Amino acid sequence: MPNVDGTEKKTIAGHLKNCGVSRRDFVQLCSMVMVAAPAGLALTADNPTPAKLADKIGKAKRPSVVWLHFQDCTGCTESLLRTSKPDVADLILNVISLDYCETLMAASGYQAEAALKQAVEENAGKFVLVIEGAIPTKEQGIYMKLAGKPAIDVLKEVGSKAAAIIAMGSCASWGGLSSTSPNPTGATGVDSILPNAAIVNLPGCPPNPYTLLGTVLEFATMGKLPAVDEKKRPLFAYDRLIHDHCPRRAHFDAGRFATKFGDANHSKGYCLFKLGCKGPVTKNSCSTRHFNEIPDCWPVGIGAPCFGCSEQNVGFNIPAYETVQIHGVGAATPPDGYSLVGSTTGKIGVAQRAWSASRPARSAERHGQPRRNCKAAKKL
Repeated sequence: MPNVDGTEKKTIAGHLKNCGVSRRDFVQLCSMVMVAAPAGLALTADNPTPAKLADKIGKAKRPSVVWLHFQDCTGCTESLLRTSKPDVADLILNVISLDYCETLMAASGYQAEAALKQAVEENAGKFVLVIEGAIPTKEQGIYMKLAGKPAIDVLKEVGSKAAAIIAMGSCASWGGLSSTSPNPTGATGVDSILPNAAIVNLPGCPPNPYTLLGTVLEFATMGKLPAVDEKKRPLFAYDRLIHDHCPRRAHFDAGRFATKFGDANHSKGYCLFKLGCKGPVTKNSCSTRHFNEIPDCWPVGIGAPCFGCSEQNVGFNIPAYETVQIHGVGAATPPDGYSLVGSTTGKIGVAQRAWSASRPARSAERHGQPRRNCKAAKKL
């Protein structure tokens, strides 16, 4: 909660020390940030060691974070809290100053309203606003109200005073599940309401907590948001297709696919493309940064196809078990294109063997060499 006496926020290192958090634990957290964001952050651009990164981050003031919930399931907050090691969640909450969050605060009613007002006024122009959930817009936003105000008005009011806004999850990024047709509430993402604000989208259902942490630390330490793509997603986490780093990619290339859940090929860990995996068209870091510090804790890791939740036109728009089109797009050539799924393997015929045998001779002629130099090659 906000400081009662209005004193200046302490540095991250100072606060961790006062809370009894060891430097060893903080360095470990920084190493996790480096794994989650090996490239794409100014924070890690000089390839620091975890210890040097801890020194850099430690000098920054704890960023004030105001977290608002709209049309959501609270899954994004849960992903932050339900880590396999409770101390990781504690560390994250100690590194940032979470000054308002309905899920974690004890206050309710008028006290909660006062806490939000205090957090916004004391940190106006400095705090990071995290939005979780879509914003209903139909009929002047009557489908969701906070303290008697339409949620869309609360977003405009608080968002206008934030230094930066993070849309946490697919719902806040562009509407997510709430915006699925026919979208009766007119659910939409944050940037459609505040198009001129400094916004970073972290789509996913839920996104990885370390993506949020890396984004917040970049802003707190470097004074700017991370580099983003055309969909306002930070490049350090959304610059790769899941398919490119999928542990089942070798099976895809070899044409080995599971065709039914629980069949022999599924049990062997074969590619899940034919079961509707959206990995070839989905950008996210799931395949390289698993959830809750547990190896293989992500959909494909437990035998489920990628849902494509971090792509606006894939997750919640294409049926879960429907395959996506990955061929015939432009004039893609390897390695940009993919081999045909389910294509048959041909055999070398007589004509092909004769053509192959004549290659040394034809090559020699192109380089001005007499054909007699290739007689031995032709016999082979």
